[in-house]
Amino acid sequence: MAIDYPRLKSWPFDDVVQSYTARDSILYALGVGLGEDPTDANELTFLYEEGLKALPTLAVVLSRPGFWLRDPRSGVDWKQVLHGEQGFVVHRPLPPEGEVSARTRIDEIVDKGAGKGALIYSSRTLIDRRDGEPLCTLTSTTFCRGDGGFGGPGSWSQSSALRPIPHSAPDLTCDLPTSRRAALIYRLSGDLNPLHIDPEVARAAGFPRPILHGLASFGVAGHALLRRLCDYDPSRLTRMDVRFSSPVFPGETIRTEIWRIGPGQAAFRSRVIGRDVVVLNNGYAEYKQ
Repeated sequence: MAIDYPRLKSWPFDDVVQSYTARDSILYALGVGLGEDPTDANELTFLYEEGLKALPTLAVVLSRPGFWLRDPRSGVDWKQVLHGEQGFVVHRPLPPEGEVSARTRIDEIVDKGAGKGALIYSSRTLIDRRDGEPLCTLTSTTFCRGDGGFGGPGSWSQSSALRPIPHSAPDLTCDLPTSRRAALIYRLSGDLNPLHIDPEVARAAGFPRPILHGLASFGVAGHALLRRLCDYDPSRLTRMDVRFSSPVFPGETIRTEIWRIGPGQAAFRSRVIGRDVVVLNNGYAEYKQ
């Protein structure tokens, strides 16, 4: 079944209401690698219930719509789907526990042509159920490798252009190791795709072993930005956008390279040191100085 543009564009998402606790915030922080040094006071801020704060990137796992593209009515070959880009804009800091709601919407579907795939641009805004105010708006691009040629628009003028990475040496770097158990922990925050735990599924997908969730790598980069630009103050990181370019295997060390490109603005990318492979590219962040 091919993509039916009007049907997919108006996909009937429900509101997703989610309660989360301090335990959920702590589990997420462990999943993206905090606590490697259990005596680091800065990291304990996100791991210890006394004075607990939430990482800004926690937003990506809250009120998600689930893997709705597996529904055959979508017309998408879900086995050929990749997470292409992710971003968020923070309206106010996430509380370490609470109740939120969000409804996903399809902003546009771009037909890259037969044999070239399609892009689905989607977004959702997290609403704090205590007062009805927005906390964070999240944007995502899904690359559907097997679904081009359905007759949809070939471009989308509202989609944000990729940010270039400067050719100069980075102003800052941050090396963060990932645990060999990182995917096993991160999946407990809600993404149960067997690709990240089942060796047979990973081999069938062309990988020698299970890979780390892309959004876990996103969280590692968020940690690096928080450390190098925000002095571990989560209220200072207000925007983060990135393109996923290559998978990470649990146990690898991720180096995030950061360039200051303007007041409160930074470009960044992340690479796996051991293989010298860029895994997150065209990163852009905004922060309070």
